[in-house]
Amino acid sequence: MSAKPGDRLKDEGTRLQVTAAGATAGVVSRFVIAPLDVVKIRLQLQTHSLSDPLSTRNLHGSPIYKGTLPTLLSIFRSEGLTGLWKGNLPAELLYLCYFAVQFTTYRQTTLLLHSTLGESTLPPSAESFISGAAAGATGTTATYPLDLLRTRFAAQGNDKIYKGFLPAIRQIHHQEGYKGFFRGLAPALGQIIPFMGTFFAVYETLRPKLSKLELPFSSGGALTGTIASVIAKTGTFPLDLVRKRIQVQGPTRGGYVHKNIPEYTHGTFGTMREIVAREGVRGLYRGLTVSLVKAAPASAVTMWTYERALRFYGSFGTGGNNVKGI
Repeated sequence: MSAKPGDRLKDEGTRLQVTAAGATAGVVSRFVIAPLDVVKIRLQLQTHSLSDPLSTRNLHGSPIYKGTLPTLLSIFRSEGLTGLWKGNLPAELLYLCYFAVQFTTYRQTTLLLHSTLGESTLPPSAESFISGAAAGATGTTATYPLDLLRTRFAAQGNDKIYKGFLPAIRQIHHQEGYKGFFRGLAPALGQIIPFMGTFFAVYETLRPKLSKLELPFSSGGALTGTIASVIAKTGTFPLDLVRKRIQVQGPTRGGYVHKNIPEYTHGTFGTMREIVAREGVRGLYRGLTVSLVKAAPASAVTMWTYERALRFYGSFGTGGNNVKGI
């Protein structure tokens, strides 16, 4: 059964309402999953493993993390509660801006496809994939410096490389130039385009079927967001790990909590080959478990908040949820 126009996320809200709802969803989602995000980044940057004794040589004081909960507790014990929210300021700004740009671009790309090709030309899943890919690429490029700052703050331990948000911007610009803010952009785009395309295609396909479910602890929309995120995240995770490894390259590489991060100089695929050579294929999936654990509440909270925020902001308009004006 095909979805009614009002059942589709891309048909709802005005441009301003979509932007405001996306920003709101991003801020709420980020705060909820911040500790899991720090754990994921620490695991992604770890090149050694307890299962490989040779890899634990020459750690130079680097911690050895294993598993989501033990890593969470280790960070809490050594760095305190605030350690689990490291990088939260750039991350909040990142999520605020990213989700506002993402949802706005998603809606505008859909309207563009409708105006140029007609509403029935493309299959709904293909339309959602194209709109989602465009939204992800635009949002990632526009907010990438904040993503890099988030990673670097989360990667530093008790020994501070960056003393604050603005000092970090000045230091990176002074030491690395403007290019320093865009380290790892290529794998980021290589990951986010299929990720967001797949996410929205799965979400829009399942949403009409699951949105009416009455679940004890969540809505059907939250469940749909979780399923879509897990599928998309698993397929694109190696590029996300490569992005994190490249983001911490440069003059500060040896100063993070992991002192033994290798130097990668051969681009996205060269970095993937080096990781496989040193750590095996499993090395490309470090942190996948916590990433999926994080993806579930993050996507559920994001889509749950977005839909309710959109209805809330829509209550101030005169045209209802399906107005397509500015």
